This record gives sequence, structure tokens and C-alpha cells, in this order.
Amino acid sequence: MSDNQNTSRPAFHGSDIEQIEKYYGISKESIVRFGANVNPLGLSDTVRTSLARHLDVITTYPDREYKSLRKVIAGYCGTDMDYVVTGNGSTELISLLISQRNAKHALVIGPTYSEYARELSLTGGRISNYYLEEARDFQLDLEDLEEKITEDVDFLILCNPNNPTSSALTQDKLRSLAGRCKERGIFIMIDETYVEFAPDIEKITAVPLAEDFDNLMIIRGVSKFFAAPGLRLGYGVTSNQAFLDNLKKHQNPWSLNSLGAYAGELMLGDLDYIRRTRELILSERRRCLERLGTFRYAKVYPAYGNFILVRLLKEGLTSFDVFEHAVRQRMMIRDCSSFAGLPGEYVRFCIMDPADNTRLLDCLEEMLSPSV
Repeated sequence: MSDNQNTSRPAFHGSDIEQIEKYYGISKESIVRFGANVNPLGLSDTVRTSLARHLDVITTYPDREYKSLRKVIAGYCGTDMDYVVTGNGSTELISLLISQRNAKHALVIGPTYSEYARELSLTGGRISNYYLEEARDFQLDLEDLEEKITEDVDFLILCNPNNPTSSALTQDKLRSLAGRCKERGIFIMIDETYVEFAPDIEKITAVPLAEDFDNLMIIRGVSKFFAAPGLRLGYGVTSNQAFLDNLKKHQNPWSLNSLGAYAGELMLGDLDYIRRTRELILSERRRCLERLGTFRYAKVYPAYGNFILVRLLKEGLTSFDVFEHAVRQRMMIRDCSSFAGLPGEYVRFCIMDPADNTRLLDCLEEMLSPSV
């Protein structure tokens, strides 16, 4: 939290819609959730219809090996199904991965999702942070990172594209990083929750690297891109068979329910929905960045996720001020003051439908580019 922020003010996260409803006395149904980073198209109509017709799948246990789903995931990602593991959301897989690595010294690239640090804290190992620099538009300096990795580091965590900065490492840089880490006995966890929103997925994803490097695991899910956070379907990709076998040994059987397994196959095969989502996000992200770039008191950064980070440049204006100005107009953005390693005043918002995006931009302009 920045020095000029009032610490008595509440801190809301992307899913705290009930708390916001209670605090501001605004119906949660009327609030547009720009803080949740979920696809504005909502659940695919094709998936919804098919799920309604096949609810009876819950009367049987899912295949314990999830072979059919893993085959679909492998085809969708372009990898070997033997490298794929499914789980109860990416959260379960992140927890399993961190607990089974049981790192002596983990290095987390931030500012980023706080759940990594929480899970690491349960293992009892040492945790260090390497913070991306605002002066570099939060783009990772690989050479500097390698110099900062001490000899006892055995685990590296990064989110790509990163939340909340929306910055990303390209695959060639990830390959270089994976090679250097392999030489030093460092395992890498790469969270690709937002990779499907990237302008060019193939330039960002680390999945193809699994074939050549057994010191990494890529984590994905369907919560954000497929607008299904309640389904709790996540999956991971790694070629380290010994580690994968050990992870499965500690995972609860039937971790993913029958409905989730069935819906997952439908989602990953819904090409029309995937196309429409990418067309919407790419065009609206471009439009939002262009308009934000004209605001007098705002700085924006290259964005690879479906969200945009904005630095507030007006003296005395806090992220909470902007958050509250928006929420009173029934739009919830993210006040980023709770992100460690993000000094200054920042807000983050995700891409919604064009009309809502325009309404938010108008709202932000009132504070960040006033006419008088």
C-alpha cells in the first residue's frame, strides 16, 4: 500500500462482490465486474445447452484417469496427453505442485498473484521475490534475473502473462530461462491462466517447451477464458514423469467431477466461441489502450492478458479514489494497492463488452483527463 493511501479504507479483491454490495449499498446484480478478469461473453451457449441435456453424467464416477479429457486437452494445447494432468481448478494443481516440490528456496517473480506465496508459506521453505520494474514497463530483464538467482534457489514461479501487470515473456526467452534453470537444478512453475488472451498465443505459451525440458510445469484452467470459474477445472503440462506420478499419488481420486470432465471437452472444442472471444478481446483491448493513452494523468503498459494496468499520475489521487468513483457508477475495477512490489498508485480492469468498456473509459476520463 502506498504511503498516501488511507489504511482504514477497505481493500476489495476481484471476487469480493458481496462485500462491495454490503459496503456501498449497491445491488451486486447491477455492478459490472471489471475486477474479475472473466470473459464477458459468459458461458458458451453450446456448452450450456449440452450440459443441460447431459446432467445424468453426475450419476456415474468419472474415469479415474480422465483419458478422454486429457486427450482433448493435449490436442488443444499441442502436447502429449501423457504430459497432462487434470485437477479441481488450477488452484489445486498449484497447491499440489508447490507442496510436492517442497522447495528449500523459492523465488517468485512479482508483483503477482498472492496465492503462490500463501501456498509456499505452508511448506516452510524460504521465499524471495524478484520484482519487475515499472521503468521497463514490467518486462522481465532475463540477464538481471539470472544474476539475482542465488545458488540455493531450487524453485522459480512466474505468471505469464502476468497478473496484474499484463506483461509477458516470449517463448524464446522462456526457453533460455528454462535452459539456465535446468543447468542449476531449478524447477519452474509457469501459470498460463491468461495466455489464451495474448495477441499471439504461440509466441507466449511455454507448452512446447515441455518436450525439451523436464524442469517445468505449465498450469492452465477454464475460469477466465471460458468464463467457468465455478466449474473448477484446471490442468497442468509437464514431461517430468516421476514428478507427475508423485503428484497424482498425492492428489485426491476423482478430483474433477463428471460434469467438469464432460464440460471441459466441450469447451476446448468450441472453436466458434474461442474465435469470438479472441476477436472481442483483441479489438477492445487495442481500443481501450489507445484511448487511455490520451488521458493526461494515466500511464498504460503493453497488455498481453485480458486486463490493463493503469498508473495514476495525478498528485494526491489514489487508487482507492478511482476505484470508489467507478463503483459508485456501478463498475468494479481493481484497486492494486494490495499488490506487493507495485509502488505507486495503480488500478487494473479487464476487457468487457464494448458498451461497458466505453462507459468505464468515460468514468476514468473524468478523473484522469478532466476537461477543466
